[in-house]
Amino acid sequence: MRDWIVKDKETVPVVDVEEGVRKLDRLQQSICAVIKGKAETVKLALVALIGKGHLLIEDVPGIGKTTLANALARSLDLSFQRIQFTSDLLPSDVIGVSVFNQQTGDFDWKPGPIFANIVLADEINRATPKTQSSLLEAMAEEQVTVEGNSRLLPEPFMVVATQNPTEHHGTYPLPESQLDRFMLRLHMGYPSNEDERAILRDRENSDPLDYLEPLMDERDILELQRAAKSVRVDESLVSYLLAIVEQTRSSPAVELGASPRGSLSLFNSAQALALVEGRDYCIADDIKRLVIPCFAHRLIVSSQYTKISNRTNESEQILKEILSKTPVPV
Repeated sequence: MRDWIVKDKETVPVVDVEEGVRKLDRLQQSICAVIKGKAETVKLALVALIGKGHLLIEDVPGIGKTTLANALARSLDLSFQRIQFTSDLLPSDVIGVSVFNQQTGDFDWKPGPIFANIVLADEINRATPKTQSSLLEAMAEEQVTVEGNSRLLPEPFMVVATQNPTEHHGTYPLPESQLDRFMLRLHMGYPSNEDERAILRDRENSDPLDYLEPLMDERDILELQRAAKSVRVDESLVSYLLAIVEQTRSSPAVELGASPRGSLSLFNSAQALALVEGRDYCIADDIKRLVIPCFAHRLIVSSQYTKISNRTNESEQILKEILSKTPVPV
C-alpha cells in the first residue's frame, strides 16, 4: 500500500493506511456482531463511507435498516443525528432556522440535525417532496444555503437513508434527482433461519447495539477517504466501466440510463472497495460487484419492457444482462 496520495498537485502524506484498513476490518466485524448474516451489506455500507458517498437502504419494515445505520454511527466517534421523516416534517426541521432574539434585536441561527457527520434519514420517502428536496444541496455540495447564506457541513459527512417500498401506504416516491445523489442502494433481505435464531438469542437479555464501542474517529475516516483517491484504476477498467454505462443509455429497455454522477460513483466506490479489501489497485470484480448497488436505483425502465418482462426488479435484471454481454478486461 502506498504511503502518499496526490491532491491538487501536492503530495499529501497518509498516516499508516495499513492500520486504517485493519481498523476497518475490526469495524466490520463489530457491526456484523449486531447485523447477523449481512456481511456484504455491512461492507458496502463502509464502502459508501470511505468513498465519500451516501447510502440508501431499501426494504420492508423490521428487517434491520435503522439498526444498521445506528450500528455504523455508534462504531464511529463522530457526531450523529437521526431525523424521522414524516408527512408533516418541514425543510426547516432538517436544515435549521433563524430565530429572532428579543434581547439583541438580531436573528440567531439554530442549526438543524443535518449538521452532523452521520445523518440518519429514517423512512425518507414518508416525507413530502418539498422536505425531501432539503437534502439535495447538502448531499451534492456538503453545504446548505439558508436566507442567502451558505453554511458548510462537517467533514466527513454522510447521509444514511432508509426507505420503505413505494407501494406501502403513506410513501412518496423519491425523485430521480434525489436517487442520483445516493452512491449505493442496498437491500437487507430476510435473515436465514440460523441468523434469525442468533438474533433472538442475542437480544434475550439485552440489545447488543448498546455495547458497541467507537473503533474509528474523524481523523481515521478522513485519512482513509484520501487514501481511497490514490487507489489505481487501470485504463482498461475505465473503458470497461464506460462500456457498461453506455449500454445503460443505449438499451431499448431503459428510458433513463446512468448519469455522469453515477459513473463517478461507480469509479469512487470501486476505489473504496479495493481499499477496504486491503488493495491499492482496482480489479474488474470490484466494478462488477458494484454495478447493481450503484446503478439499479438510477435507471428508469421502459414501461413497454416492464409489461413484457413482468419482473419485480427490472433494473437489476437489465444490469445483469448488460454485465453478461460486456467483455471483461484481462
